[in-house]
Amino acid sequence: MGAIVLKLKTTLEMIKFEHTLFALPFAFLGAVMAANGLPTWRQILWITVAMVGARSAAMTFNRIADREIDAKNPRTANRELPSGKLSVEFAWIFLFVSIGVFLLAAYSLNWLTFVLSPVALISILGYSYAKRFTAFAHLLLGWALAISPTAAWIAVRGAIDSEVPVLLSLFVLMWTAGFDVMYACQDYEFDKKSGLRSIPARFGIARSLWIARLFHFQAFIVLLLLYLVSGLGIIALIGVGAVALLLVYQHTLVKPTDLSRMNAAFFTTNAFVSIILLASFGTAVFMSDVKL
Repeated sequence: MGAIVLKLKTTLEMIKFEHTLFALPFAFLGAVMAANGLPTWRQILWITVAMVGARSAAMTFNRIADREIDAKNPRTANRELPSGKLSVEFAWIFLFVSIGVFLLAAYSLNWLTFVLSPVALISILGYSYAKRFTAFAHLLLGWALAISPTAAWIAVRGAIDSEVPVLLSLFVLMWTAGFDVMYACQDYEFDKKSGLRSIPARFGIARSLWIARLFHFQAFIVLLLLYLVSGLGIIALIGVGAVALLLVYQHTLVKPTDLSRMNAAFFTTNAFVSIILLASFGTAVFMSDVKL
């Protein structure tokens, strides 16, 4: 029994299960906005299952694809596959189980979510190889996460019949790309030496931090547009302001010559962004008479 618990714990560490906080609140927000309130419990259940299955598949495939690269990078050499804590064979099995769970959830929601599920899978799995070909892999990661709110909207309504989910997804894309550029600055030397493509490897750390700021400024503009288009009230506006302050604060933590506070900028700050937007815009939906 102890061995099973340890393996489960190691598996959850491999897929960084706690980072589900980045994407899951956006899926719930997309669902709440689509339902103009609370979706059915069945929809909430299957959206949650789909998100967990998709993210588990994406992270597992990323670890499989990058295991040799991770083994050479001092920052990632202790990850579960290069260190031997989990076998590659186990990772493949877990990947296919996760894909099966995602497809079952998509099928259980409605026909359009199931028809579009291969597009989602290609997006979330394909990102793992992007760094080998393009410095703009950060935007592809943003796209992979940005699928969730629009997918949840489709799960509830069975169609994309509003610009609201598109704007929410665009915010997630630019927000994710921004913080991923910041995080990639830690691997600047390794990426350069290994011939991997990233914005820091191409433009250097100082310029990359400015690019991250530009991405986050664009994310703020899109969020402001979402607020204006949705017509939600003061609570949603407070959420916009709080996210803006968090984005600014995030960039004060990291400097070209000092990346020591990157974990605080990446993990703590970004987890709050998604939760704040779910709380503020979600509450505004319940309190407003506006039909989205």
